[in-house]
Amino acid sequence: MSSRSRPGLVIAFVSALVAACSSASPATPTSTTPTPAATTSASEAQSGQSALPDFAHVYLIVLENEEYGSLVGSAQAPYLNKLIGTYGLAANYFGVAHPSQPNYLALFSGSTQGVTDDSTHDLAGTNLADQLDAAHRTWRVFAQDYPGNCFTGSTKDGNGEGIGKAGSYVRKHDPAISFTDISSNPARCGEISSLASFDPAAADFEMIVPNLCNDMHSCPIADGDSFLSTFVPEITSSPAFAGSVLFITTDEGTTNQGGGGQVATVVVSPHGKPAFTSAVRHDHYSLLHTIEESWGLPCLGQACSANDMAEFFK
Repeated sequence: MSSRSRPGLVIAFVSALVAACSSASPATPTSTTPTPAATTSASEAQSGQSALPDFAHVYLIVLENEEYGSLVGSAQAPYLNKLIGTYGLAANYFGVAHPSQPNYLALFSGSTQGVTDDSTHDLAGTNLADQLDAAHRTWRVFAQDYPGNCFTGSTKDGNGEGIGKAGSYVRKHDPAISFTDISSNPARCGEISSLASFDPAAADFEMIVPNLCNDMHSCPIADGDSFLSTFVPEITSSPAFAGSVLFITTDEGTTNQGGGGQVATVVVSPHGKPAFTSAVRHDHYSLLHTIEESWGLPCLGQACSANDMAEFFK
């Protein structure tokens, strides 16, 4: 073929290509249905969660013996419901056992430690405090009306320490003192103190245990809600709360759903999605796993097979 015939062939090829493209059907755009920003379902959570923040501090307040429906939407708990409307609510969260004490142990050690009652137990298992010490992180338990001095008695009456109403400290709600590697070590059990000494910057992990009145165990819901309205701002208004998270949960409900009843769990954090409700199933092991995941700690017991609560965070 001569060089003079090549331009004609090129022109013919380009013309054919343009005609083919012009006759092709346009691509059909992919249609997606957006998920509401304020809700996450179980299937959405399983499809992938963002990484948890590295929390500056974790605060945990445990209330008593109220099923989900008795608190969420209750006129007796306006402050708690204000937090729910502003921050995050785990709407499918469960206690793991009955009665109270096994749930506190589950939150603190990833296991009920074989405990099935509210009696005094001295336990040898590994717990969250052990993990935190090993990771060079700090922890404190602030138990209202706790008498101090590594007290290992089952109960002690108190005056409320100026926050909420007078009530009683009970050992069964203070999981740290039931572990012998804490109770037998004055320095470590010294990390358990009364609520009067509360400092939101005192430790990386801070567990707050109200007395038997202010935790709603022996007094009306309204008394517990009043306690929260006084105490929670001490956390949320503190500079230490920046980059932190506050969990408010109930140890158990009044039914056997999930093992310990469906309970209301509120997630309050500057990192959190505002006015957010999650339908993902969680329990006390999920909460512990969330703390461990955030701080890169090994998992404990049944927390190893639990999901985390990452969907609450931006």
